[in-house]
Amino acid sequence: MGFFHILGEYVLLQVKVFRAPDKGRMFWRQFAEELDKLGTQSIPIDLIISLFIGAIMTMQVKLDTSNPLIPRYSTGLTMRDTLLLEFSSTILCLILAGKVGSNIASEIGTMRITEQIDAMDIMGINSANYLILPKITAFVLMMPMLVVFSIASGLVGGYLIARYGGIMTVDDYMYGITYAFIPIHVPYAITKSMIFGFVITSISGYYGYCVRGGGALDVGKASTNAVVKSIVVILFLDIFITKLVLG
Repeated sequence: MGFFHILGEYVLLQVKVFRAPDKGRMFWRQFAEELDKLGTQSIPIDLIISLFIGAIMTMQVKLDTSNPLIPRYSTGLTMRDTLLLEFSSTILCLILAGKVGSNIASEIGTMRITEQIDAMDIMGINSANYLILPKITAFVLMMPMLVVFSIASGLVGGYLIARYGGIMTVDDYMYGITYAFIPIHVPYAITKSMIFGFVITSISGYYGYCVRGGGALDVGKASTNAVVKSIVVILFLDIFITKLVLG
């Protein structure tokens, strides 16, 4: 299928998704479940990756900027801005595209090939709205929390290396992460991550909902396509948003 055919299917699917739920109570029940499945269950990997990335980046930045002409606080400053501007808002979303995106595509794709979605349509249920809308809203609303946890965890990782790694003083690190702080970077990171959260869930929902074929192999292909396409769109939007807001 060509690009415009896929784009048209995607847009038409979103029109079906973003309609008022047939039963509000059912939507909120699904919404609560998705908050836990897509959001809360993503916290451990969020914290672990951010903690170790923060520690590793602190070591690398300090070792690569050991020139006495470079201010000693530059390591903390670089760490803070990297976490705020890119890692916690973009790289984290690329990682979650693999976890959350593949989960959504495989779950909905399995329902498609086992004809559960066809059964919903026959009963007059808006299956796209029922299956995809709770996932989109739940994950988008959880993204700010995941970003804040990632930033905090990354900074803690850097602090631990500064304190116990012997590569720099804690005072230099703490001064660096507070030096010349630009408040707009926080809402920028959160807003960008919410946009990327929508990209991940909507694209993954599309590939799962529109899976073609009747076997597990087709579901696997749909999951792979969902992850790859989500990553490509996120990277493209990252350039556009950065140029629009910070350029």
